[in-house]
Amino acid sequence: MGKRYFCDYCDRSFQDNLHNRKKHLNGVQHLRAKRLWYDLFRDAAAILQEEQTKKPCRKFLQTGQCDFGSNCRFSHMTEQDLEKLSAQVQGEQRLKELRQEGADVPPGTIEDWLEKRAKRLSMAQSNSALPEKPVPFQYPPGWPPVQDLPLSLQAPPPGGWPIPPNLQWG
Repeated sequence: MGKRYFCDYCDRSFQDNLHNRKKHLNGVQHLRAKRLWYDLFRDAAAILQEEQTKKPCRKFLQTGQCDFGSNCRFSHMTEQDLEKLSAQVQGEQRLKELRQEGADVPPGTIEDWLEKRAKRLSMAQSNSALPEKPVPFQYPPGWPPVQDLPLSLQAPPPGGWPIPPNLQWG
């Protein structure tokens, strides 16, 4: 059968040879999926600036759908969406200004979490005479439900992964 190439952007695989890979990487579906992936990490200010320069999509405003989807050159954001995005950008700018001025960062940031963790560790070391009960693994809030994660990212069940009968020692 030969080697297979798996494209993370498109979530599909195909036989890996020069022709197939070149055809896939230059294909419209791959380029669209790759652009959507990188758009997830764009700065809110850049998105706001881009959306404000676009005219509203008439078809999207009338029907709630557009045949062009993410490839449409018109904006699919409503006034409320633009207001929310604008508020988010202003909040990020205020936070950035606070950090530049040297002010304390609001709670809920990584610095706050690290500080609390250091306190917990120091308390645990001072109470090391007491036996520690292991804390079960939990995903942070906002992570996808465990059943939506691929098997390789899921935590093993309490007894470990079951061994298929054909791989057990006999």
